[in-house]
Amino acid sequence: MSHLAPVPHDTAYYAKCMLGGVLACGLTHAGITPLDVAKCNMQVNPAKYTGLTSGLATLIREEGQTGIWKGFGPTLVGYSLQGMFKYGLYEVFKDLYSDLAGEENAKKYKPAIWLAGSASAEVFADIALCPLEMTKVKIQTSPSGTFPTSFGAALAEMRKNKVDTRYPFGSLVPLWSRQIPYTMAKFFFFEKIVQLFYTHVFTEAKETYSKSTQLGVTFASGYLAGVVCAIVSHPADSIVSLMGKPAHKGKSVGQIASETGIVALATKGLGTRVIMIGTLTGFQWWIYDTFKSSMGLGTTWWKVDFQYMCFRLR
Repeated sequence: MSHLAPVPHDTAYYAKCMLGGVLACGLTHAGITPLDVAKCNMQVNPAKYTGLTSGLATLIREEGQTGIWKGFGPTLVGYSLQGMFKYGLYEVFKDLYSDLAGEENAKKYKPAIWLAGSASAEVFADIALCPLEMTKVKIQTSPSGTFPTSFGAALAEMRKNKVDTRYPFGSLVPLWSRQIPYTMAKFFFFEKIVQLFYTHVFTEAKETYSKSTQLGVTFASGYLAGVVCAIVSHPADSIVSLMGKPAHKGKSVGQIASETGIVALATKGLGTRVIMIGTLTGFQWWIYDTFKSSMGLGTTWWKVDFQYMCFRLR
């Protein structure tokens, strides 16, 4: 097949995109577990964990090196499942909505298709993630010795105490409120920033640039999109973390939000999360596009007419 030839968006294509999503999300989220542990504890106990460096130092001093890797197992499995649906179904829904809109409207309403496709995909991605995210947060925010830290034992404890822990889907609504805006921002701003790069910086046809240049654009666009994502979704992320705190047992999302205050929800741990999500998102897109390129699928963001033609060739 020619390098410039259309790639049919068939079942094999979507399956490869799903596998790329598994690698992109599972590996990156698991790899920054220490940052996540510190961030969650800064949200739940800001008086004790006042910053990233000091928070990590406190965790290591009190729990050893293993303390900063708590929740690695459910993070790896949960975000691998989430990535599979997030990226794979995004490609499915993006093509579906483009086809429903027709070629002319697909060009005209391209941003709306990005937003609708990413939101639709995230609904299913979060259903897969929720039980594991709840387990992860409980492991990471429970005082040392009060909750199992091994993956299997923690899952068993969550199931055994499901009335108290609200396992497996007690955090689904706040997770949706965090992840759907996050993912819409992640995909919309990524696609838009990539478009800006290829419109104003790299003005030749995208396919004429080397793979290293294309992947550099991918990483930079992903990092910048991640910064926006972190800010947009941080209040809901704080609520998800606070729901695992014993003091909030039995409280509704509204009660927790009211008692904490919008300023605290929007700012506690935000600096750490901006660093974490910016880096995370940049590497996620880089891994995803590297995998897609290795499979002969090209990097993300094709012009709508080209994308539409590829879809019609299925």
